[in-house]
Amino acid sequence: MSNKTDKTEKGGVELSRRRFIKVSGTAAGLATVGVGGVSLTESGMVHAADPADPGYIDLSKAKTFSSSCAMECLHHNLTAYVVDGKLVNIDTSACEPTKGCARGLSRVQWVNHPDRLKKPMLRTGEKGEGKFKEISWDEAFNLIIEKINTTKKELGNKGLAYRGGSGSFASLTNPIANAFFSKLGGSTPIVGSLCCQAVSGTMVPMFGTRFEDTRDTIEDSQYILVWGTNPAVTMGSYLSWYQKALDRGARMIVIDPRFSETAAKSHEWVPILPGTDTALALGMLKIIIEEKRYDLDFMLQHSSLPFLVSKATGDQVKLEGDETGYLVFDTQSKTLVRHDAPGAVPALSTVGLDIESEYHTVFDMVYSEAKPWTIEKVEQETDVPAGTVLRLAREYSSRRPAMIIQNMGGFQRTEYGSYAVAAHIYLAVFTGNIGKAGTGICDAGGMANSIKVNDPVPVSPTPKLDIIPAPRFADYILHDNPTKIGFLWSLTNNFITQFPNTNGVKEAFKKIPFVVVVENLMTSTALYADLVLPCTTVFEETNLLANHRNRFVQLMEKAVEPPGEAMSDLAIFTELAKRMGFGEEFDKTPEELIEVCLAGTGVTLEQLKEGPVRTVPTPFIPYPDGVFKTKTKKAELFMPSWKAKNMSPVVAYIRPNESVKGSPEMAKKYPLMAVQRKLHRGIHSSFSALPWMCETYGVNARVLMHPEDARERGIEDGERVIAYNDRGEHRCVAIVKPHIKKGIVALENGWWEQLGGSSSHVTSDFLERLSGGHACNNTLVDVKKEA
Repeated sequence: MSNKTDKTEKGGVELSRRRFIKVSGTAAGLATVGVGGVSLTESGMVHAADPADPGYIDLSKAKTFSSSCAMECLHHNLTAYVVDGKLVNIDTSACEPTKGCARGLSRVQWVNHPDRLKKPMLRTGEKGEGKFKEISWDEAFNLIIEKINTTKKELGNKGLAYRGGSGSFASLTNPIANAFFSKLGGSTPIVGSLCCQAVSGTMVPMFGTRFEDTRDTIEDSQYILVWGTNPAVTMGSYLSWYQKALDRGARMIVIDPRFSETAAKSHEWVPILPGTDTALALGMLKIIIEEKRYDLDFMLQHSSLPFLVSKATGDQVKLEGDETGYLVFDTQSKTLVRHDAPGAVPALSTVGLDIESEYHTVFDMVYSEAKPWTIEKVEQETDVPAGTVLRLAREYSSRRPAMIIQNMGGFQRTEYGSYAVAAHIYLAVFTGNIGKAGTGICDAGGMANSIKVNDPVPVSPTPKLDIIPAPRFADYILHDNPTKIGFLWSLTNNFITQFPNTNGVKEAFKKIPFVVVVENLMTSTALYADLVLPCTTVFEETNLLANHRNRFVQLMEKAVEPPGEAMSDLAIFTELAKRMGFGEEFDKTPEELIEVCLAGTGVTLEQLKEGPVRTVPTPFIPYPDGVFKTKTKKAELFMPSWKAKNMSPVVAYIRPNESVKGSPEMAKKYPLMAVQRKLHRGIHSSFSALPWMCETYGVNARVLMHPEDARERGIEDGERVIAYNDRGEHRCVAIVKPHIKKGIVALENGWWEQLGGSSSHVTSDFLERLSGGHACNNTLVDVKKEA
């Protein structure tokens, strides 16, 4: 705990919606793109000048504490101001190089929300009705233990399941749950990120790691291709770094079905049909290859493109018993040699060589997939004009250093999103736009690859059980695939709003005999629980944050007491573990467990008490000089795991099934392609119920429609409408503007059932075959006026 006061503070703050709007830039932002854009330009709260103002709070005697936004975002370090035991203000800490956003600053309302859960709540009505009664913690713990033991007796450990999520990346939260369920003997895993499964499943095997971000050198780039993502909203706290690049002469292009907030700040918007991004990238690669606009030295020395592949087996050729002994054809000795043999000059292609009938290279395979994609064919498939395809390829390969910003973009939440991710990787590797300042393919990352933080409680070995893929959660549960689930625990997660096919998810929750949800507000998912356990929020517990999105390891200090009987996830699992006979490893103070997490990292708890510790070099450049973190130290562009699934092991384009061109019969019934967009009002579904967010951004979900699509349906701007298909209905308000491609609508992610319902009511629950991601951006709908 800290008693220091922030030296930058001069007096008091006005705690009001007016101040919040001024901080977030909302008043100006809402008028920009016309679809809820917000420009965040200031970090701190604006001070009231007059102590007589009823909103004025005197901070001269405030105690300050440091914590962080623990959910999926940039994990800003935040300073809490506490007066008389009450959290009254939040600001970005002075150590932060970026600025806190409206969401982080609004945490003061989250902590003080009048509807905070204070005692365990047991369901008394039907699931979804919202009828509960308060019970004691002793009753709650006894009931949980009873249901766990009953499930294990009737179904075995495979009948247990739990799901954490991006609601908290703190080290004493989800890892504690992992340890607890391992001590029980295991549980059926619910596998797959709904954010970025295709990115992780592709980038890790190709580059060796993920979260190697380009953030530090954005301003050094001369060409920024923002592909299917919207950093003005999702990474808005450092959007000024993009502006610095533009001020220094960089060109920024946005490829997106929607004219996003980022597109409004760019030189050019390139609208594209959802799910066709791979076709565009292959068309660009064809031009780069045929016009020899590639970086040959980089390709030969730092990638697997010259690796030989047997035409007979389709496998890469390597020395027997040598895991990394991939072979290339050495143009000097005219023999097959190890790819890293000293002095070897690998052939990029076997075309014209004596070995051509037996082998081709990875490069040959890539070119074979790219060769058919003429600019005319690309235009026909993607709706991107042929001339634009040609220009994009030439600009990206010539205006160096160049950077692709793809992060966790919507292009990868498609039926074959892994191919789209890999296509971006190919473009960077072919042109040598990686490993140097101003290059790379992703600006979202942090310290995850610089140090390894230990589990606070070791995870015990458990039997391997069949999985439930997250995108297919509803279908698997309803069909007892791979097994019947009798007990489900949900924490840091909101199934009902975020998982595809909401109506199916609701039925799945009704089918599971006992569901525990750990929450601090009555979320959409909590409504479908049998037992809701009240938990603490940021500033109400001591924790550690050392995760993907920030360069700092950060101590999260407890600043205030939680309301009622709310407990931290750590305290809940510790008490359960003690009652079940394995609590010794859990029963430690948060500080003791944090020291376990930090052991061997070079970072100490005492250091963190003085402030966050940066663990990556400045500036950070991913894969410097083309040295990757794969076993070969090269970018490995051939994917054996894809081949094992009878899919092309190199990037190929497959037209998505749920699309206008892929399902013409379905498109007659549902002719509009729906994509999802993120909002300033929340991160996924978090923050959505806070009063400032509702007052500032509204309480109605919206659908962005092209004027021609709206006119065909007799819909006018501001009217209440329903987006619908066979999976369900999503009620929203029409925003009619030419900020989206005709034939496409943009739905908003994250709305609670209590605020009208999530767009996940209509989203596709297709399971992406290559990496196990989901395909919400390959969803067909129609839109009608609400009766």
